[in-house]
Amino acid sequence: MLGIDARFSVIEDRLKGVKRIIAVSACKGGVGKSVISCSLALKLAERGYKVGLLDLDFFSPSDHMILGIKPAFPQEEKGLLPPTIYGIKFMSIIYFIEDKPAPLRGIDVSNAIIELLAITIWKELDFLIIDMPPGIGDATLEIIRAIKRLEFLLVSTQSKLAWESVERMIKMLKQQSIPVIGIIENMKQKDSDFIKRNAKDLGIRYLGAIKFDPGLEDSLSSVEKISKTEFAKWLEEIIPKLLQQEKFK
Repeated sequence: MLGIDARFSVIEDRLKGVKRIIAVSACKGGVGKSVISCSLALKLAERGYKVGLLDLDFFSPSDHMILGIKPAFPQEEKGLLPPTIYGIKFMSIIYFIEDKPAPLRGIDVSNAIIELLAITIWKELDFLIIDMPPGIGDATLEIIRAIKRLEFLLVSTQSKLAWESVERMIKMLKQQSIPVIGIIENMKQKDSDFIKRNAKDLGIRYLGAIKFDPGLEDSLSSVEKISKTEFAKWLEEIIPKLLQQEKFK
């Protein structure tokens, strides 16, 4: 019989000063999960909240590129202190792999996630935004196992294929009684209530749509440029709904 990993109690202690932990998740790559994670963290910080951003997408970490951050190792103090960048505390696996491939599998992924969570010192935060790995694989399940107070914010495009994957995740989260804040429909290009209607059928809040912004790509790597995009404007309109404590299980 396997013993209990002592690092789990360390993780709980590391996160005790964090009021809300929001896992931004999508089941397919390319739906804008990371841009939403970064922009949400920045927008919350602009509102005066103490915010942390954790990039746990071990297979394709990109938050540092979106924010225009050059990787620099965090300060050590009985653990690792995330550097404060643009008003948010930022931690990422990129600090350790330095843009090199990280071909982790199975138990190696689990150990890397648990270790990073255990050594990171967040102190007091209103929000910790986690940019999750895509899908419902080992990495996602390990994060769910390690962090007891997760609230999921789901991202989907209006593609039926994207929604099918999100639907499976919603059912899995419900089975485990994990709160779902709601779903954001990203990169919307045509008038359709497909995502809104299906979210309602599953008892999940539809937080709103962010239309496809052709200027967003050119703004990446510049926080100032991102803040002036139509994308940022539409996300700003969704945030009040996200801040409401109402959650669906």
